[in-house]
Amino acid sequence: MADPMRIRAQAAGDKTTVRVLMSHEMETGQRKDAAGKTVPAWHIQEVTASLNGKQILTAEWGTAVSKNPFMQFVIKGAKAGDKIAVTWKDNKGESRTDEATVA
Repeated sequence: MADPMRIRAQAAGDKTTVRVLMSHEMETGQRKDAAGKTVPAWHIQEVTASLNGKQILTAEWGTAVSKNPFMQFVIKGAKAGDKIAVTWKDNKGESRTDEATVA
């Protein structure tokens, strides 16, 4: 299982900025190791976010996203105490979900 995501959600007026740092190796499938063998592709394919259980964002990613990706988005209508959940799924079938509370 991957390390937890670092999620920070800060409200300012009617907008909330959500910042997410994900821990993932994100291999493209094109790099070769020291022995010259191709390292298999291993990357996040789908990211979703929800506010109090209601889905607010879906993103489809590919191999061109960097290792330990950072994502930021802004939502309207969230207030202090609301729950933001972020989930990623990769091409090997692994997934991770973490939550944060809007501050």
